[in-house]
Amino acid sequence: MAKDTARLLWTRNDALLAIGIAAGELVGFSVGGRPEGPFLAVSAALALVASALALPARRRHPAAVLAAVLALGVVPNLATPGVSPHFGLALVVALYSVARFSRPAVVAAAFLATVPMPSVGQGGTLLPSGWAVAANAVAAALVIAGGVATNRWQREVEANRVLLADRAVAEERRRIARELHDIVAHHITTMQLMAGGARANLAHDPETAREALVTLEGSGRLALREMRQLLDVLRAGEEPEQGLPAPQPGAADLDRIVAEARQAGTDTEFTVDGPVRPLPPTVGLTVFRIVQEALTNTRKHAAEARAEVRLTYRPDEVTVEVRDDGTGGQPAEQHPAAPAGYGLIGMRERVALHGGTLEAAPLRDGGFRVAARLPAGSGPAGDERGGEGGEREL
Repeated sequence: MAKDTARLLWTRNDALLAIGIAAGELVGFSVGGRPEGPFLAVSAALALVASALALPARRRHPAAVLAAVLALGVVPNLATPGVSPHFGLALVVALYSVARFSRPAVVAAAFLATVPMPSVGQGGTLLPSGWAVAANAVAAALVIAGGVATNRWQREVEANRVLLADRAVAEERRRIARELHDIVAHHITTMQLMAGGARANLAHDPETAREALVTLEGSGRLALREMRQLLDVLRAGEEPEQGLPAPQPGAADLDRIVAEARQAGTDTEFTVDGPVRPLPPTVGLTVFRIVQEALTNTRKHAAEARAEVRLTYRPDEVTVEVRDDGTGGQPAEQHPAAPAGYGLIGMRERVALHGGTLEAAPLRDGGFRVAARLPAGSGPAGDERGGEGGEREL
């Protein structure tokens, strides 16, 4: 239906164009005729109308339409002696179409044919005068230049559109890659370590093995849910989203991340300084992702290390620091297991979004440190789980 409507609109526009050009040509030749001569010969009027009626085919057959317009344009010159020199409207449209839709060689040939033909038969002679040829050359050059400039402009617009589309696709791919990295690097790594711990303790410590398996099940379920949410984003527009997504984690969920790190075999200390208060949801999510990514990197690149997580609440900001005493001393983006560095890149982008700062570098005595400072006032009540002030150590 849409294609039929577009085709109808094009047909209507072409018809209006042909009618307008025919009327303009008839008026122009009538006004330009000699007072003592015939007003306008019937053959001349028919030729003008025929040349206008040929224009709707100018996009599919531009060269043929131009040839027809040039040939029909000679008839009024011969049938109406003394007509004023002119460069007709139909000729302008036909030549412009050749410049738009034809190869350069065809455009050059069209220019050479257009220069003399409009003046053939004017003044009662077949050969046009020199000044008429010069005027036609200038007019034809201007029309062709307009068509070429329009083509160039449209190519630039299309190139910019494609560039913007490619850039949007690339940015979306990077975002999806970072989200996948958050899911796979954390949950799958935890599941692998939990499975190994359960296997190692199954014989002599069944209770520890059972706890590891429970954690493994929870991590798998959470990873599956987050993967489904990400796939729902990729399928956006195909089907309406069913149900509400799960709440985003925040700073109040750091206990769970630390507990998972301990069960995975990383001795992790968690300290909170300052009066605990609700944080804006996006700030809380950023704090959670930073700690999650930093502890995941510790487990991947310094498995036997001891980690420290410190969350500090200040009046107008919150700081989070994660450090380990591993001997790797190698930032995650340079590690062969993570060549693209999506983890630290994602952390930097999240922190920069809030106008904060992030430091991520190896320590001089070994280990690695990640520290972020985020401007943050008090968030809406209920965004984060609050608590009493002071310092608590888990």
